[in-house]
Amino acid sequence: MANVGKAVKLGVFTLAIMNVTAVVSLRGLPAEAVYGLSSAFYYLFAAIVFLIPTSLVAAELAAMFQDKQGGVFRWVGEAYGKKWGFLAIWVQWIESTIWYPTVLTFGAVSIAFIGMNDAHDMTLASNKMYTLAVVLIIYWLATFISLKGLSWVGKVAKVGGIVGTILPAALLIILGIVYLSMGGHSNMDFHGDFFPDFSKFDNLVLASSIFLFYAGMEMGGIHVKDVENPSKNYPKAVFIGALITVLIFVLGTFSLGVIIPQKDINLTQSLLVGFDNYFKFIHASWLSPIIAVALAFGVLAGVLTWVAGPSKGIFTVGKAGYLPPFFQKTNKIGVQKNILLVQGCAVTLLSLLFVVMPSVQSFYQILSQLTVILYLVMYLLMFSGAIALRYRMKKANRPFRIGKHGNGLMWFIGGLGFCGSLLAFILSFIPPSQISVGSNTVWFAVLIIGAIVVVAAPFIIFASKKASWVDPNAHFEPFHWEEAKVQAPVAGATATTQTANTNSTTTTTNTTKSNNTQA
Repeated sequence: MANVGKAVKLGVFTLAIMNVTAVVSLRGLPAEAVYGLSSAFYYLFAAIVFLIPTSLVAAELAAMFQDKQGGVFRWVGEAYGKKWGFLAIWVQWIESTIWYPTVLTFGAVSIAFIGMNDAHDMTLASNKMYTLAVVLIIYWLATFISLKGLSWVGKVAKVGGIVGTILPAALLIILGIVYLSMGGHSNMDFHGDFFPDFSKFDNLVLASSIFLFYAGMEMGGIHVKDVENPSKNYPKAVFIGALITVLIFVLGTFSLGVIIPQKDINLTQSLLVGFDNYFKFIHASWLSPIIAVALAFGVLAGVLTWVAGPSKGIFTVGKAGYLPPFFQKTNKIGVQKNILLVQGCAVTLLSLLFVVMPSVQSFYQILSQLTVILYLVMYLLMFSGAIALRYRMKKANRPFRIGKHGNGLMWFIGGLGFCGSLLAFILSFIPPSQISVGSNTVWFAVLIIGAIVVVAAPFIIFASKKASWVDPNAHFEPFHWEEAKVQAPVAGATATTQTANTNSTTTTTNTTKSNNTQA
C-alpha cells in the first residue's frame, strides 16, 4: 500500500483517449456504411439511448464505489446480490472471449491486404482456412505475451491504439474530405433518407450491432481512483471520449460510403478496400501495405489489452471464492495463467465455426451478434441495478450523481439505457437480410443455445462454490448489506451490555437504599 500514494494520476484528456482506444474499432464501419446516410441516424440514436446513459450511469457507479474493487460485479452485486453480480462479470468476460475471433478476423484481412495485388488480396482474405490459421496464431501470440506480464504490454497497447486506430481513423476522414474537395464521385447519396425503413426488422439487425461499437465505456470505471478529483474529472473524461467516439464513427462511416458503392460493401474487407481506393485516387498506392500493417498492429494491441483486462477482473472475483482453485492459479509473476489458457481453448473452438459457416463474412457476423447479446445482458443488469441502488443505498455517498435531487433523472437515464439495450438484444436474434448466413437453423442454434449455455454457467458455478475456494490472501471488501448484518449484532450486543450495566447499577442502588433503611 505504500506505493498507492506515489501512483501517477491520470489527466482528463489521457483518460478520454484511453476510453476512445478501448471503445473505438474501425472494423465495424463497413457494417454501418451499408445504410448510407441513415447510418448517422443509427449512430446518434445509439449514442442517445445507450452511449450517453452508459457513460452517466457508469460514472455514478464508479465514483460511488471508487474505494471498493469488483467493477461491474460490485455494482450489480450491491443491487441484487452476489449471484447476479457474478453473472454480470461472467458475461463481461465471456463476451470478450467470443469477441476475439471477430476482431482477429479483421486482423487476418488486414494482413492479407499487405500485398500489392488487389485481386489476390481479396481472394486470400476470403479464404476460411487462411483466416482460421491467422486468427489462432495472433491470439495465442497475444496470450503468450500476456503470460509474460504487463511490463511492456501496456506500452504496446498504447502505441497500437494510436497507430492502429486513432491515426487510421483520422486519415480515413481526411482522405474522404480531400476526395470530395477534388471532385471525386460520391457513392453515398447525401440527399437520401436520414430515417431508415422501420418496417423491415431484418434491415435493423446490423444496426443493432452498433451498440457493441459503443460498449466498453464502463470499463473506464476501474481507473476512477487514478484520477485527480474523480467526481468532476472522471465524468468529464468520459464525455470527451464519447464525443470523439461518435465523431470518428459517423465521419469514418461516411468516408467509407463515399468511396465504395453500397452494393459492394463487404463486412470484413471494405475498410482495406476503401483505403486502397483512396490511395489510388491520390496516386499513393504504396501506402496501402503500410496502413494494412498499422491496422493489423492495432488489432494485436487491442487483443493484448482485452486478454489481460476482463480475465483479470474475473480472476480477482474468483479469488474471493467464486471460482474453483484451478482458475486461481498464477505463474511465477502473478499472471492468471489457467484462466488465459481456458480462454484460449474457448477461442480455438469458436474459431472452428469457420468450417461450418458459409463464408468468413457470415462467421464474423454471427459471432458479432452473439457478443452483442451477451454484453447486453450485463448492461441490462447494470442499468436496472443503478436504479435499484438509489433505493437500497439511499444515504450512500455519490461524488458524481445523476440529478441533484430525487431519482427522476436516474429513472429517465437508466430506463433509457435499459430500454435501448433490450431493443438491441431482441433485434440481435434476427438474421440480417444483407448477409448470407447459410441455414437459419444454424444461426438461431448458435445464438440461442450459445446464450443459454453462457448465462446458465455462472449460476451452476455459484451453486457449486465451496468455502475452500476462498483464497486466504485475497481481500475483497464486503457488500453494504453484509456490513449491515455485521453491525446489527454488534449494536445488539452493545445495547444488551448497556442494559445489563443499567440493571446492575439499579440493583446496587436499591441494595444500598435497603441497607441504609435497615440501619
